[in-house]
Amino acid sequence: MIKYNPKIWFQHIFKFTKGDTLRVLLPEMIILSLFVFGLTYVELTYMEDLHIFKDAIAVYSLIGFVLSLLLVFRTNTAYDRWWEGRKKWGELVNDTRSLALKISVSKGSDEDKAFFTRSIVDYVHVLKWHLRKQGEKLHHTMDEDTYGDFKMASHKPSFVAQRMYERLQKMRKEDAISENDYLTIDTNLNNFSNITGACERILNTPMPYSYSIFLKKFIFIYVVTLPIGFVSTFQYGTILISVFIFYVLVSMELLAEEIEDPFGMDDNDLPLDELCHKIKGNVEDILK
Repeated sequence: MIKYNPKIWFQHIFKFTKGDTLRVLLPEMIILSLFVFGLTYVELTYMEDLHIFKDAIAVYSLIGFVLSLLLVFRTNTAYDRWWEGRKKWGELVNDTRSLALKISVSKGSDEDKAFFTRSIVDYVHVLKWHLRKQGEKLHHTMDEDTYGDFKMASHKPSFVAQRMYERLQKMRKEDAISENDYLTIDTNLNNFSNITGACERILNTPMPYSYSIFLKKFIFIYVVTLPIGFVSTFQYGTILISVFIFYVLVSMELLAEEIEDPFGMDDNDLPLDELCHKIKGNVEDILK
């Protein structure tokens, strides 16, 4: 995730990041400018006396208004998914701290506290890579036998949570925690699963295919046919207008596609690495 100072916005106008849409769309913008140039040339040279397209600009203005409403809905929906993901990881930060605090004041041994320090950190890292679908990079502090079982687990975050529940059961039998303490700690661990499920819902429920395809086709047809209605008024200036409109509309679609999956490694995705590092530092400080 890119961090920036929103109060110095003028500097950002001339700053281009690796994922800036201008860089991504530059080849398509060049191709479109050549296409519009050819279409403009044909219309001005061979169709100049035709008046059928003279008033088409009004039609395109109306269609553009409808398209803008669709894009507003698209970007708002994508941002809602991004923001919900951020809220869930914020809850995870709070629950890991709460769990660590409860374990720290329990009668558990140093070994128990060391176990929960490792397991809580393991859980957030495992969840991060689970959401990124890159299991080969999973962080863990398990012994060789446990890690073998971990690799075979179909749902790896649940495996780590199960080990914490098993340890809690052992501590309760040894009277290291009371029944009430067990229930309050269970609330935190249960929230781990709820947060994981919510993140999986965001990840596995993309924008409906038909809607996404329709919007892309709508933008493509609108931009490609735009010169038909604009040439009579702007002539070769239509090239710049068409390319600019293409850049604005497609950029909004690209940004929506990027943030609707907030758990990846794109420039605008959530800072999961930073959050995992923060959780690790907090838990180690509490349970040291």
